[in-house]
Amino acid sequence: MDLLMPSTGLLFWMTVVFLIVLAVLWKWGFPAITTMVKERKNFIDESLRKAHEANEKLANIQQEGESILQSAREQQAAILKEATATREAIVAKAQTQAKEEGARLLDDAKTEIESQKQQAIREIRAQVAELSVKIAEKIVRERLSTDDKQMELIDKLLANVSVDDKNDNK
Repeated sequence: MDLLMPSTGLLFWMTVVFLIVLAVLWKWGFPAITTMVKERKNFIDESLRKAHEANEKLANIQQEGESILQSAREQQAAILKEATATREAIVAKAQTQAKEEGARLLDDAKTEIESQKQQAIREIRAQVAELSVKIAEKIVRERLSTDDKQMELIDKLLANVSVDDKNDNK
């Protein structure tokens, strides 16, 4: 039973040693431990505050990123709209120029056709006149083949000339 019940002397010395250890710990150990705990608590609090600030900054950065992205989308839409308007203006201008060029070419072609038509008419008239003169020459030769026919024609022409002079004098 000695194992379960220590002797009084041992109990006394254990109590004295306990009180000495408690006094040393109270004087130097507990203040160091509490200082370290406070420092650790401050470090954790500071880390939490910094993490909170970092989260706020991240949220602000995300908001700024969203606003920049929205602004970029708006600019992209404006640029696309402007590019579409410019493209449509260029296409309209090109169509107008093409129509004007087509009309000019058509007018030039009409003028050329009219010119060639007039040239052809002049050539035909010249040919008709030449043929008429040749035909008239052949007819006159046949009619004037004899002297009597020549004299008869001269008399007719003189009669026509004298009638024309009388009409002109009136």
